[in-house]
Amino acid sequence: MANAARVYSGDVMQSDNENENIIIARQPIGVAVGIIAWNFQFFLIARKMGPALVTGNTILIKPSSDTPGLALAFAKLVDEVGLPAGVVNFVSGRGSIIGDDLAKNPKVGIISLTGSTASGKKVMAAAANHVAKMSLELGGKAPAIVAKDADIDLAVQAIFDSRIDNNGQICNNAERIYVQEDVADEFIKKMTAKMAAVKVGNPNTDPDAEMGPLINQGALDKVDGLVQRAVEAGGKIQTGGHPADIDGGFFYEPTVITNVAQDSEIVQNEIFGPVLPILTFKTIPEAIEMANDTVYGLTSSVYTRDLETASYVANEIEFGETYINRFNFEGIQGFHAGWKQSGVGGADGIHGVEEFTNTHVIYLQRHPENLK
Repeated sequence: MANAARVYSGDVMQSDNENENIIIARQPIGVAVGIIAWNFQFFLIARKMGPALVTGNTILIKPSSDTPGLALAFAKLVDEVGLPAGVVNFVSGRGSIIGDDLAKNPKVGIISLTGSTASGKKVMAAAANHVAKMSLELGGKAPAIVAKDADIDLAVQAIFDSRIDNNGQICNNAERIYVQEDVADEFIKKMTAKMAAVKVGNPNTDPDAEMGPLINQGALDKVDGLVQRAVEAGGKIQTGGHPADIDGGFFYEPTVITNVAQDSEIVQNEIFGPVLPILTFKTIPEAIEMANDTVYGLTSSVYTRDLETASYVANEIEFGETYINRFNFEGIQGFHAGWKQSGVGGADGIHGVEEFTNTHVIYLQRHPENLK
């Protein structure tokens, strides 16, 4: 009976042998580590802490060194509600030092990281010696496919929302747009007008600001470098294209750029800023081929009025999530997981909870004397 408390959940099924049951139990891993990105501190803490605790684990949270203050404020709340000491823990510091040490610690049973693909690879390498379980939500390069029969106004609004949300700094954000040639001019015109109308400003001083700054100077330089190199290669700026002339932050103009090549840096690499490269296609299979032409595989979207087209794209596209006629943001009851270099494992829903457990399969063969 002592071991029963270790079981988080269990399913019983019949094997091929009528006298045998198969019991699939899920048990706590032990110590979980949550390494979180800077862009959604509270949300990511909850996404990792909740499943870890309800499955019987303890957890140590390491926030981003760019934004440790929010996580440490949350740590005070955890202390105030009276959780036993050692159940939820916080430690701050640079990922290259603290994160590396945590990943190498053989007492850690699972490392759940939300961050860049580069960070994910480093954590995997650090944990290789003791083969810790991994749940990694990494970078994305989300394609949005706009078919000729799409509701263009709906597509423009949803993709716009998916691009400037959090100032373009979400792994889900629409990162490249593929528009069927028949409706490309209309889409580009409407999207350009939408992006050009965004009021960029400091929300601390400007209550009318619709979009704020990037996280730091390095992010601003990265985004601007991608845009300027794309222009040098022949890209055409429809709106934006430069850092915004605003004091008090690292602001970048909402940008639409066309005439870019599929193999260009701005189409292949994650931008993580309010920049939309737009390409065109002739047929849906061509659009799918271009959308899949990436090392990433987190989120994707398609806009069409035709259910057969939507189903075809969803079946063929190589991404963990596909949004049909809606903006790119997951539901907590789903499963947020990437393919390829966008991650290992995932979060949310029952599958996300199960990430924090070990599976124990028990084959119960009943003794002949006890068959009845």
